Amino acid sequence: MNLLIPIGIVAVLIIAIIVIYNGLISKKNSLDSVTSTLDIILQKRYDLIPNLVSSVREYMKHEAGTLTEITRLREAVSDGGSSQADRFEKENQLSEKLKGLSISVENYPDLKASDNFIQLQRSLNEIEEQLSAARRAYNASALNLNNAREQFPSNIIAGMMKLKEAAYYEAPAGVQEKPDVKALFNS
Repeated sequence: MNLLIPIGIVAVLIIAIIVIYNGLISKKNSLDSVTSTLDIILQKRYDLIPNLVSSVREYMKHEAGTLTEITRLREAVSDGGSSQADRFEKENQLSEKLKGLSISVENYPDLKASDNFIQLQRSLNEIEEQLSAARRAYNASALNLNNAREQFPSNIIAGMMKLKEAAYYEAPAGVQEKPDVKALFNS
């Protein structure tokens, strides 16, 4: 009878460790899944941009610098050799350039009227919305994993598993500023 109490305590501890371990693995796999979804949406954007650039190039010869920069950033984002933080920064730069391209298009009525461009613009807007949702899901998964890594007692097991802190996707500087719509229309 005296032996049953220590065996029971050990059994409860083993079950607790298994539950915590499985919870951490689940959170890590969830983050990996969201990262994969983010990569898929980025690939869709990567595939769409050359078509958009080709269509726009015919109408905006003098905007070649912007289009070249978009192409350069698209290639930099897709090279895969940079850290997650660098990748996020390049994605932010690409998003900003694409917004600028959309605003520049407002000055070209023939381009706005092109059915091909309208379809590409809708597709790009849809992908940007999907990307925004995927970034929110990524940050939620990163928060979930990071909380589990830091909370007791799962922090002990996370330390043994050598789980690293997940980086958050952060908006680029200046996004929080109120846009000057009047200046956009006058440019």
